Amino acid sequence: MRRAPRDTEATARSVTRRALLMGGGMAAMVAALGARMRFLGVEQADQFRLLAEENRINIRLIPPARGLIQDRNGKLIAGNEQNYRVVITRENAGKTDAEVEDVLNRLSNIIPMTAQDLADAMKELNPRVNSAFVPITVAERLSWTDFSKIAINAPALPGVSPEVGLSRVYPRDVDFAHVVGYVGPVSEKDLSELKEKEGAENVDPLLMIPRFQIGKIGVEKWMEDTLRGSAGTKRIEVNAVGRVMRELDREEGLKGKDLRLTIDADVQNFVQARLGEESAACVVMDVNNGDIIAAVSSPSFDPNLFVRGISSADYAALTEHDHRPLANKVVQGAYPPGSTFKMVTALAALEAGVIDENTNVRCPGFIEVGGIRFNCWKRGGHGAVNLKRALSESCDVFFYDVSQKAGIDIMAEMGHKLGLGQRHDLPMSAISAGTMPNKAWKQEKYQKAWVIGDTINASIGQGYVLATPLQLAVMASRIAAGRQVAPRIIHSVNDIEVPVAEAEGLGVDGSKLRAVQMGMFEVMNGAHGTGRGSRIADDTMLMCGKSGTAQVRNFSEAEKLTGARKNESLPWRMRDHALFVGFAPANAPRYAVSVVVEHGGGGSAVAGPIARDALLRALTGGIPPISAYPTNQHESIKNMLNDLRLRLPDGSQPEASKV
Repeated sequence: MRRAPRDTEATARSVTRRALLMGGGMAAMVAALGARMRFLGVEQADQFRLLAEENRINIRLIPPARGLIQDRNGKLIAGNEQNYRVVITRENAGKTDAEVEDVLNRLSNIIPMTAQDLADAMKELNPRVNSAFVPITVAERLSWTDFSKIAINAPALPGVSPEVGLSRVYPRDVDFAHVVGYVGPVSEKDLSELKEKEGAENVDPLLMIPRFQIGKIGVEKWMEDTLRGSAGTKRIEVNAVGRVMRELDREEGLKGKDLRLTIDADVQNFVQARLGEESAACVVMDVNNGDIIAAVSSPSFDPNLFVRGISSADYAALTEHDHRPLANKVVQGAYPPGSTFKMVTALAALEAGVIDENTNVRCPGFIEVGGIRFNCWKRGGHGAVNLKRALSESCDVFFYDVSQKAGIDIMAEMGHKLGLGQRHDLPMSAISAGTMPNKAWKQEKYQKAWVIGDTINASIGQGYVLATPLQLAVMASRIAAGRQVAPRIIHSVNDIEVPVAEAEGLGVDGSKLRAVQMGMFEVMNGAHGTGRGSRIADDTMLMCGKSGTAQVRNFSEAEKLTGARKNESLPWRMRDHALFVGFAPANAPRYAVSVVVEHGGGGSAVAGPIARDALLRALTGGIPPISAYPTNQHESIKNMLNDLRLRLPDGSQPEASKV
């Protein structure tokens, strides 16, 4: 039966709508797929390319070269040397501990590795300790032969890569150990301190690299941010088993900045040798700008041992040594200054107006205060003495007397002016502020009132007074210059000199300062000066100075009546400290010096000659000439200098340019 035309038309319209709807839907789907394909293939191309490359490309940090440290004349103190090492990446070495351990065992058959080395490597390769993506150094300082063996056997060592890096080296070993310090691997303590100080998000990624080394003490530590530099990056292609196929590109980091110190390496070396095996410290300082020319703590140690991994035996030998070679006595050692403090007492009394340079005090050999006898070192007394003679012959009674008139608070104020009782700002570790006491200090520290006996003890640098060799050198420099000279040890950074602020005046009357300087001149050059035996004979380099002998034990009642036992008869630890401060030339001061010899005995006999030799070495530019010494000492000095030459590196010490 034929359909009606109207029905046929309706059906045709219906089919056409369905076709259009289906076609439109299909077109929309095609358009959506096209848009998605464009999004994935064009707009997201870089992201998917990166995801693909993550399976074959690693990005690694390149540690920068550490900045060099040089002396004031450009001689290398701390540098970098090539270090052949082997690293292993956990991700590429194996999925299980057994697989990683197998790789390490195979490696140990190629290069020397102890059981402890293998255990340490497994510990560092633990994913809970370090990321599986981070390369771990398992051996370093390899010989070229061992390094080559690893490269040849690379196919059998998945995840293992030989690398050439840089390692810190100290070519002058013991000379700068306490000043420059050394580097060592970043510890958990280092990281926690940095996170607390800078915030976890701001910690340099370099510090997360296992065994990455940073400064631990001295200049290396306190100038770490300057010396470290910033990391570079490299992209490397690896195969399916993690073997490095090729380096795709690299971006070098920024080398650390170079430092130049104020220290003269040859003067430092000479003083180190001159101190020998004594437990001692010596500082030589430029009185005009505060440059530290030498800062020696003895005995010393080789910092290279710490960089390479010091053995338990070597470390025990250092920590158990009674002369404390690890301690930087220059800034950490706080000692009773003894008679070297008498210039402080003298200037305080002069400034307070309680004496002048002609004031006489009678010394019968002691004074008695509150029923307690305070003895002079000279049992029979000095008779009537004025300021110049009191300094020259180191009369204790004079200073006992004038200190009571001036009072401890005025003495403490003068001590602070001269640099005592304050922590000088240098990039060195554990700097002590010493102790410059006054009445308020004792009350706060001990909840006790200050008494006259405390003032009397302080007047000759005993009792509560403590000073470091650095502070004593600053004191001598300020007396010499009449200005508040501040010590500095960093001369320049990347050859740009660190500016030196003009030192302000001491605020001490010039005539009173000259009176004390004249007293120090008489100490060394006067007929009865206590330091005459250590004088410089050359008229162009005459020195001013003051010795000190600091008591470290309490005298028995018998000794108080008959005199102290001689140091030679006492055990080493019970002997007095020997001290000396001075400057030269007397008429135009250039260098100041301080010397402390622990348990050395007499300051004039032990510390004075060392101070003289250190000053002569700085002034003359070489081994001191015999002509600079008193004629009656020429033979002994010649023997001493010949012996010293044997202990100095060949060619390191020229003959003096000033004769």
